[in-house]
Amino acid sequence: MPDRRMSHLDIATLREQHADHWMKACALRALAMDAVQAANSGHPGMPMGMADVATVLFEKHLKFDASAPDWADRDRFILSAGHGSMLIYALLHLTGYADMTLDQIRNFRQWGAITAGHPEYGHVRGVETTTGPLGQGISNAVGFAMAEESLRARFGKRIVDHYTYVIAGDGCLMEGISHEAIGLAGMQKLNRLIVLWDNNDISIDGKISLSDVTDQRARFAAAGWTVLSCDGHDPADIDRALTKAKRSDRPVLVDCKTHIGFGSPKKQDTAGAHGSPLGSDEIEATKAIYGWKHAAFDIPADIRDAWAQIGARGGEARSEWESRLAGLSDARREEFTRQMTGGTPKRLASVIRALKRQNSDAQPKVATRKASEMVLEVVNPVMPETIGGSADLTGSNNTRTGDLGVFDPENRKGRYVHYGIREHGMAAAMNGMVLHGGVRPYGGTFLCFTDYARGAMRLSALMGVPTVYVMTHDSIGLGEDGPTHQPVEHLAICRATPNTWTFRPADLIETAEAWELALTAEKTPSVLALSRQNLPTVRTKHTGRNLTALGGYVLREAEGKRGAVLMASGSEVEIALKARDLLQADGIGTRVVSMPCMELFAAQPEDYRKKVLPAGPVRVAIEAAVRQPWDQFLLGNRGREAKAAFVGMESFGASAPADRLYKEFGITAEAVAERVKSLL
Repeated sequence: MPDRRMSHLDIATLREQHADHWMKACALRALAMDAVQAANSGHPGMPMGMADVATVLFEKHLKFDASAPDWADRDRFILSAGHGSMLIYALLHLTGYADMTLDQIRNFRQWGAITAGHPEYGHVRGVETTTGPLGQGISNAVGFAMAEESLRARFGKRIVDHYTYVIAGDGCLMEGISHEAIGLAGMQKLNRLIVLWDNNDISIDGKISLSDVTDQRARFAAAGWTVLSCDGHDPADIDRALTKAKRSDRPVLVDCKTHIGFGSPKKQDTAGAHGSPLGSDEIEATKAIYGWKHAAFDIPADIRDAWAQIGARGGEARSEWESRLAGLSDARREEFTRQMTGGTPKRLASVIRALKRQNSDAQPKVATRKASEMVLEVVNPVMPETIGGSADLTGSNNTRTGDLGVFDPENRKGRYVHYGIREHGMAAAMNGMVLHGGVRPYGGTFLCFTDYARGAMRLSALMGVPTVYVMTHDSIGLGEDGPTHQPVEHLAICRATPNTWTFRPADLIETAEAWELALTAEKTPSVLALSRQNLPTVRTKHTGRNLTALGGYVLREAEGKRGAVLMASGSEVEIALKARDLLQADGIGTRVVSMPCMELFAAQPEDYRKKVLPAGPVRVAIEAAVRQPWDQFLLGNRGREAKAAFVGMESFGASAPADRLYKEFGITAEAVAERVKSLL
């Protein structure tokens, strides 16, 4: 049965019985109130309510060293309730993270400051992931815990042995993604994952009862979690719960009953403490209740010293770990470092080149989803850090190769995850794996279902983490499943997302090149849009150069005077080549440009783009999707409306065999040729 003990210490008792703890926690509260007030923007209530929990966690349980924020075996702390960002900023400042200066705290939410409104990965050392979109942090944490399990199995407990702690709020638990995340974590028995629920019964609109009646403790227990409870303001009870949590053989939810805006005479336990400054008079009254007699942003030396000692507490453990790491063989230590820092093995380029050479000669006709599997068959053996998976579409996505084994509680060395029908949870967990380090995850579903994963995919791009999304069944070419499964607008959505590479390869050669780019990317996620239907090899002449890295390139040159340039991606490159044959037969010189990645082509020097897309000839783009992203190349780059056209989709698809659909929607070589002639 879930542990349901609940008691509530009042402030007077806390000040009397836990004086040292109380003043350290009040330092967090004071900085949160002061910073939000100075910015005239922010969320003071959650930091005020969870300061006691955070103080106990950092002082007595969290393994970290503020002087070494990137220590590989540190415990991870994730503030899923990212609106309470001043809690983590205050913690980092007081424990001694060098970049979190008092000036940064004073400039909370201001231009150029690292103290953004919601914590952002890459801006601040000690912020493990970008949070704010509720539910993402707790879902990332599942990936962190999975990465820790995988690495511990590969390198041993002496090198990898840490926990992932999460502070999550009611909003995180109401978001649908949390259901996917807790179900996955429970099934995987991730007992190094501990979630501290800020159970304060308040959201922006008011009482949680306005919108929700869920028994969260029963929900987590039903998903296979251990459920504990504590008074979120009693340091002894918090310590008891955390100590017990670390002994569980399952993931743990600790229900921390708290008061939002704790101590505020007018705003405690109200929505008024949630998302706006308390006001100077209310801050003064609250500090008086705390017994905090210091000016705004002023932390007395003895309290600073106490927090600094907490920040240095992990130094000895880190030194011992460094000695253990140094005791590994040179090769094993170098491999651990390579994987943790995201480097790729030297053999990757050579196995990709060999695969390209072999198939330029063999010229197989395979779907690019199958081509992707063929690439993974040579990549996975040389990259032991890859962890593949699928949202219950393994046989359709072709994401599992024979050497991986299934990652589950019985086999932590397994490298394939059955995520179930949890596209969003899968995407967020993969982000967590990348952020943890030591894992290169990829996961598959249908391209149409990027809709379900969009929130996490956007955060991949925002954070600059190279998560790989294997999105198959990329057009009406999937056929009979019909318009519910046929993506039309999805390529445009992916391409519209900043810092995302959307690859739509035309054959096995381009697929191999796309994978090479995705696996060597440092700060850019990749979407591989792959076909269900078989496609011919269009790159029949081997080159060691990765032409997909150019984004777009001349696949077939015009014979005679160039009258037209056809641009296409993926399965429509075959159509463009057939249209070229028709046009050339009529004496119209036609160049075919394969465009596997618009983002990379747009990033090429202008001179190169001018050579590929010269002014003058008619331009026609062909893609079984909407036109929108093609206009930058049809009308821009010296193109003209009068000499440009698009052959593709203007509506949703239909249920029928693929060949019939292409004819009915007019995406044929004959239609392309006629469109060119009409523009000449």
